[in-house]
Amino acid sequence: MHKIGIRYEDKYVMERRVALVPDHIKALVGKGIEFEVVKSPKRIFKDKEFEDAGAKIVDEVTDSSVVLGVKEMPIDFFKNEHTYIFFSHIIKGQPYNMPLLKKMIEKKVNLIEYERIVNDKNQRLIFFGRFAGLAGMINSLWSAGQRWLSMGIETPFLKINQTHTYDSLDDAKNAVISVADEIKSNGLPNGLTPIVTGFTGYGNVSKGAQEIYDLFPVAEISPKELVDGVADRNEKNSIFYKVVFKESDLSEYISGNKDFDLQEYYNHPELFKSKFQQYIPHLTILMNCMYWDDKYPIIVTKKYLKELYSQGNPKLIVIGDVTCDPDGSIECTHKGTEIEDPVFVYNPETEIPTMGFDGHGILVMAVDILPSELPREASQTFSDALVGFIPEIAMANFDLSYDELKLPYPIKRALILHKGELTPEYQYLKEYI
Repeated sequence: MHKIGIRYEDKYVMERRVALVPDHIKALVGKGIEFEVVKSPKRIFKDKEFEDAGAKIVDEVTDSSVVLGVKEMPIDFFKNEHTYIFFSHIIKGQPYNMPLLKKMIEKKVNLIEYERIVNDKNQRLIFFGRFAGLAGMINSLWSAGQRWLSMGIETPFLKINQTHTYDSLDDAKNAVISVADEIKSNGLPNGLTPIVTGFTGYGNVSKGAQEIYDLFPVAEISPKELVDGVADRNEKNSIFYKVVFKESDLSEYISGNKDFDLQEYYNHPELFKSKFQQYIPHLTILMNCMYWDDKYPIIVTKKYLKELYSQGNPKLIVIGDVTCDPDGSIECTHKGTEIEDPVFVYNPETEIPTMGFDGHGILVMAVDILPSELPREASQTFSDALVGFIPEIAMANFDLSYDELKLPYPIKRALILHKGELTPEYQYLKEYI
């Protein structure tokens, strides 16, 4: 039976999540699994709660052969032939984390990647996505209020705060509902309405963002209706509109007039180009909530933003880049931001970003660890999904060959490295190392 360690999260100052919560550790201790938990003054669950659950509180991980974390672990943290479970951010061959992968290979470790814990339909089983969407939308509404204020326009959105300032998700939702009620009663300043918000993607992240936006009285329209001007003409007499964009709305074939084929888009994205630019002039807020990697077309390019701003100040006030791929689908997102410094204004003419709410250009909210702004609920939901796999991970004999190794199917699929070797499904990563 492996002892399991819970490490201290040190990548971000305000990372307060944990992969397993005290109640689940208590249940697992009852099954004979030992835990050590590294002290943390900032973690949302206190050291005493873990101690009361039966875990040993330590200054550093000692003899645990399985170590759980949330975000990337330091490159010098790994011990030979131990097992590590965390979001490694390597599965797309991300260049900034290839040194991390090399070090894990050198140390002959076993790496289980949360992002790849999936069922037989390739659907993720353990994720923070909904909470990224929830926090991302709250932050984007807060950002819109602050951005308008920087332009001298006061709105009820000023009563919405950054997500992490609320004690709970319910408190944050109540604040949004209060603003929605005020807008229903009193309206918004001339020239701002209707507020049109677009959501790229339709998975857990997008659903979380829509869950907050739907607290307003929202009229939903299709991407075609958006381009046709339904929102611009306010045909539905609404203050708030919502548009959800699927892959077929975002991209089209580079050549020919063929109907969009989703499977071909996944298999051969090089055959496609973005057609998203047609929607941007009609949006007030863009929530980027989709999965993306650099095989796919960029949906908001720096070149397009320069053209847009050359025609005068656009309707678009905020991009909530929840996807948060640096230099990615939103090309002007040059980095993921931190909770304590969450937004920047990108100037399309100079191509220079300036942190904060002021300046010429488009405001981008790109917090890299959005679920940590709702740390208690996010940790609880994540732990609910993970806890059932822990006994078999604790019992596993990682010294066996990969074929002989007994792990639940979703966990074995998520095993990127076994004894420092890339497992069959992840051989493609060799080209990135």
